[in-house]
Amino acid sequence: MPENYSKNNLPTCFGILDSVFPVGKNGIRNSPEACLECLHKTDCLRSAMKKSEGLRFQEECIDRAYESRMIGFLERWSKKKDVQRRLKGQRSKRKE
Repeated sequence: MPENYSKNNLPTCFGILDSVFPVGKNGIRNSPEACLECLHKTDCLRSAMKKSEGLRFQEECIDRAYESRMIGFLERWSKKKDVQRRLKGQRSKRKE
């Protein structure tokens, strides 16, 4: 078994946004080649996108879509409100 795998057979990088979807030299996020070959790639990226870093990235994408006029004001507001609720839910879970 490779060194970067833990007891439950998941890589140690599982769900870490900057590992599984890092910002490249051109400023755009891409999955590394090693991640594309991993059996856990889909679940890993989904897990990363549900965490606070992933939610902030989603918020950035919403803002970019609004600035490029791909979505309107109300859609932007609605999507950002949803992301903010999920972020707030994560913060309240940490306090418990």
